[in-house]
Parts: sequence; C-alpha cells; structure tokens
Amino acid sequence: MSVRDKRLYIEDLTVSFDGFKALNNLTLYVDPGELLCIIGPNGAGKTTMMDVITGKTRPDSGTAWFGRGIDLLKMSEAEIVASGIGRKFQKPTVFEQLTVFENLELALAGTRTFLKTLRARISPKQHMRIEEVLDIIGLSAQREALGRILSHGQKQWLEIGMLLMQNPELLLVDEPVAGMTPQETERTTQLLLSLAGEHSIVVVEHDMHFVRSIAKRVTVLHEGSVIAEGDMDKVQKDPKVIEVYLGV
Repeated sequence: MSVRDKRLYIEDLTVSFDGFKALNNLTLYVDPGELLCIIGPNGAGKTTMMDVITGKTRPDSGTAWFGRGIDLLKMSEAEIVASGIGRKFQKPTVFEQLTVFENLELALAGTRTFLKTLRARISPKQHMRIEEVLDIIGLSAQREALGRILSHGQKQWLEIGMLLMQNPELLLVDEPVAGMTPQETERTTQLLLSLAGEHSIVVVEHDMHFVRSIAKRVTVLHEGSVIAEGDMDKVQKDPKVIEVYLGV
C-alpha cells in the first residue's frame, strides 16, 4: 500500500509554542478501516496532533494528507469536517435539553440552523439512518430521554452517534472511557470494534487495559515524536516506553 492509499498520512509535522516543540517532526499513518491507538505521557503531543488534523492548529512545517489528494493544511476546520473527519473530545458535548433522537436529528442537519432543524421534517431515509445509529450506539430504548439524564457513558455513546450521522471516514476519539464504569467501558470497547473497518479510527487513551482490548497497532508519542510502534506486547516491552511512560 502506497502512502496515498493511507486514510491519513502526516509527515514531519512540527508545532512550536513559545519555543516549546509540541510536535517535533512527527510522522504517522492510518490505514483504511484501521483502529489505531495512540498513547503517551501528558505533553507528548497527542492533542496538538489532533488539533492539526482538524485544522484548529497550523503547523510550522510538515504535511498532512487525508485519503487521496486532500491536503488538510490548506483547509478550514469546517472544510475538514465536510471532507469526512469527525472528532470526539474527552468531555461529551451533547444537547442536554434535547432528546437522544433530537440530538441525532440535529447532527444530521449539518450546516442548517438550529431553528430550521427543529421545524424541518426528516425524510424516511433520514429517519431510518437515525434508527440505525440508535441501534449501533445501543440507545434505542433511550430515544425519548433528555440528554441531561443520560449516564456519562451514554452521553459518550450519543456523541459518537452524532459523529456517525455525518458519515465520517475517519474518527478521532479522545479518551473515550475516562470516568466510565467497567460495564460502560466494555460496551465502548464493543462499539469501537464494531465501527472499525467501515471507519478508520484513531483513539487517544491512557487506560492500558482498554487499549489492549481494541488495538492491533499502538503508537507511542513522547515530546512530539513517535518513539515506539507495534502491538501492545511489543510496546510494553520497549525500554524507552517503560522509561518515559509506563514507569515499570
């Protein structure tokens, strides 16, 4: 598979803040349909990397390509979303005064205004898509529940569902199981595994047990660069990873 056949390919990205290099010649790739986990200590550059991919931060140098011929560094944040990249932040941001169904309906609207969306009638095809996503995220029974009464885990799944309404090719997911119960974590594991293949997924996470349960390939960042890559067993035995991150 050539570089341009990758879903995401970033090369030699460097980002400096007041002389501190948040990213230092960072290079990594994501295959179509792959679920890649990225780990590393605080300050390793994980959030900055996602900020660059989504257009929030512009790098000092380097390249970032999405699919065949889409130069992310020449696009606005809105254009990047429209191209097929969805990002889920660590803290869920659902509309708490709307129902689960309405949250998904609003996400389906794209660029339409809030009021227009509430007044619009969705098509049978759109209704079917919402039902499909409700089933995927396991919230069919909560369709009429207000966002504010959902558990932490349910809010996380709903936000993933809102991203799915946009049909993204690439999902960036930041610490999806932070604060979850063991049961919610297991459900999140199954959800992300079910999405891999149809979507490429990049997960940033600190929970090593969770990472082991979902990732075939793990990339470790430190001081803005990749210091190790491979399956979880290989990464956990790497002396540099043990020194700077795992601490054992």
